[in-house]
Amino acid sequence: MDQQLQTMINNMPEKTGKSLDEWKSILKVKNFAKHSEAVNFLKKDHGVSNGFANTIVHLSKEDQTGEVDLVDAQFIGKESLRPIYERFKAEVLKLGDDIQVVPKKTTVSFVRKKQFALFKPATKSRGDLGLKLKDHEITDRLENSGPFGTMCTHRVRISSEEEVDVELMAWVQQAYEAAG
Repeated sequence: MDQQLQTMINNMPEKTGKSLDEWKSILKVKNFAKHSEAVNFLKKDHGVSNGFANTIVHLSKEDQTGEVDLVDAQFIGKESLRPIYERFKAEVLKLGDDIQVVPKKTTVSFVRKKQFALFKPATKSRGDLGLKLKDHEITDRLENSGPFGTMCTHRVRISSEEEVDVELMAWVQQAYEAAG
């Protein structure tokens, strides 16, 4: 489990008044049709913040193997991309000890004070890295943000661990520094 997610789970009783297991029990008796309905229930009826509510709802959904891990779920059918993601994550975490890794349903965000990068398993053979780089020209490799819209300024398509190289990490470091 991701360290950031584990920290959130550990802090849940103090921040929300209940443990994850207690929240799961509350949600089990409700049977919400949509994710957003469950999130809104936790926010409105229990005063849970949006971040904790989203996490509780995601972790409350179960499949045949038990809890759904947000990162694991992204790589179902795209397992060949997992080593690329792991390499990218390891390199990003070397930039500083103030980085939060925030898994979401379809992406993993890398956040300092602001999000500066994200990883998305885009296809079975390619991941997309989104970066926030102001005043950088578009190149063949450093494309416009594409599907990321305003979340990022640029996108880098990546298909192998070798593409997590010096050039890419220089761009990531610039985005990281700007997010501080």
